[in-house]
Amino acid sequence: MNNTSKQMTAEELMEYSQQIVTELESAIVGKRETLLRFMAAILSEGGHILIEDFPGLAKTLIANSFASVLGLGFKRVQFTPDLLPGDITGGYVFDINQNKFILRKGPIFTNILLADEINRASPKTQSALLEAMQEGQVTLEGDTYRLPHPFIVVATQNPIEYEGTFPLPEAQLDRFLVKLQIGYPSLEEEHEILSRRSERKKDGVRLNSVVTPQILLAMRQLVEEVHVDQDLMRYMVDLASKTRLHRQTVIGASPRGSLALLKLTRAWAAIQGRDYVLPDDVKLFARETLSHRIMLEPSLWGSKTTSNTVIDEIVNSLPVPVIPDKHE
Repeated sequence: MNNTSKQMTAEELMEYSQQIVTELESAIVGKRETLLRFMAAILSEGGHILIEDFPGLAKTLIANSFASVLGLGFKRVQFTPDLLPGDITGGYVFDINQNKFILRKGPIFTNILLADEINRASPKTQSALLEAMQEGQVTLEGDTYRLPHPFIVVATQNPIEYEGTFPLPEAQLDRFLVKLQIGYPSLEEEHEILSRRSERKKDGVRLNSVVTPQILLAMRQLVEEVHVDQDLMRYMVDLASKTRLHRQTVIGASPRGSLALLKLTRAWAAIQGRDYVLPDDVKLFARETLSHRIMLEPSLWGSKTTSNTVIDEIVNSLPVPVIPDKHE
């Protein structure tokens, strides 16, 4: 299985995925479903991830752990109000020894970039990520530099309102393939966290690399071969389209929303060992791919109606296509 010169099989992809998540569970307790969804995003081209949850729920740990287990480079940037675009992208500085300007690359030149508390930086600084997220490149002083491949932005933000925060603009939210939440652990899981920490007598957990970047790219390539029925594609389009027509939305999901459904459901099917997508896969990711792409009517901002409420209503209102079983 370590021979990457031959084409990867569906069985190998599923086995690698399970090995990756199992290794991650050495550091992260009780979040297997979240880790699998995170894995699906990483296996999708342009799989940038927005994590919205309260402080202290292992958002940073998950991103860092994935980089370790996947053998990828990792950089973390703490977003603050005084952070400048150049602090992320880098720029040209004068080298007195060489008597010329040289490029000093910023932390964006990595595989997984953790943008921690991204909503604390100004919109100008947030926008420094736009070209990188969409094109996989950075333009500095007219020169274009390709970023390492794969390049994945994992951004975190807290759902509670704090002073000094800047909501992400719609154009940037749209570039996140998925928005995930982690949630608090159960009482048993929290007890397990304490027990493990007590036993190892240190904070850090050493994780082993399960795959190489080359194997990860081969897994991504295989995901592109997963079959999606035309009726199921139309179902994805209908879901996104309904968000634009819904009475409670001002802005609905763009075509990036239906594309996100296509990418994530194929990756999810591959992780499950299937070479075809099911309607349940689409329903599983409807919230995560569409909720951050819609804007509710201002009159609803103080009500109990949320983006997830709207997405659930749309999913329940649309007939689910019947897909013939390929293996019958």
